[in-house]
Amino acid sequence: MKHLVFIIALLPGLAAAVTSSGPAANFTLKSTNGENIRLSERRGEVLLLNFWASWCGPCRQEIPELDKLEQKYQSLGFAVLGINVEQDRASAEQVLKDLDPSFMVLFDERNEVSESYDVDAMPVTVLVDRNGTIRFAHKGYKPGYEDVYEQQIRQLIKE
Repeated sequence: MKHLVFIIALLPGLAAAVTSSGPAANFTLKSTNGENIRLSERRGEVLLLNFWASWCGPCRQEIPELDKLEQKYQSLGFAVLGINVEQDRASAEQVLKDLDPSFMVLFDERNEVSESYDVDAMPVTVLVDRNGTIRFAHKGYKPGYEDVYEQQIRQLIKE
């Protein structure tokens, strides 16, 4: 059974965090280029899973920040997987065209993966360690949350 601890931060600049000690649910989703991506094949990397939707303003704000994080830490074994949760890809593809992130984007058109990760807000950002364990999760986004993500990414890379 999954045990979740909710930490709601009331201080400016701190993300509302959810911490879980369980394994990240494995999944296979199609990427923008049609390739099937399986989470279990990414073991050994620190991963940031970002669940987002085109209609979500904070999601659009966050994508460029996540792109910067991936570019900064990619050489140290870190990757961002953006997971779009919409049934219609057209809106998502327009956002991707506008923002042009370099990180991999996957499509969860049936919302099976977002359900397995208990996604009930937009965006949701989950950090997975090299062993495939969820270590940090955040609901929502406000400017400055990326600083918290960066601290957590650095911690996981060092382990």
